[in-house]
Amino acid sequence: QLQLDESGGGSVQAGGSLRLSCAASAVTLGGYCMAWFRQTPGREREGVAAIDIGGAISYADSVKGRFTIYKDIAKNNLVLQMNNLNPEDTAMYYCAAGAILCYLDESRYTSWGQGTQVTVST
Repeated sequence: QLQLDESGGGSVQAGGSLRLSCAASAVTLGGYCMAWFRQTPGREREGVAAIDIGGAISYADSVKGRFTIYKDIAKNNLVLQMNNLNPEDTAMYYCAAGAILCYLDESRYTSWGQGTQVTVST
């Protein structure tokens, strides 16, 4: 398993932006499919965005056009750029890594970070 460390969460007003980063130690993220999931209390964790080894990207319908996922190869980080945030985006966001063909299928991810909180107010 990889050690993944998220950062960049915080509080923002509706319409604002945040950038989440996920760093991995001792491995190159380019060799893994990576994703962001989120969870709010009392609800199941949901996939937000995923990028596979070949670069194919998947987004949840609720974030299409507002969120962008990419791998910053130079910094060995996974990034989630979140724009036009709304209160429904409030959640704990988790970075995840998997082996292959992961997309937004939670069961395919074997390494998880501790999460970073995003809070969007009206």
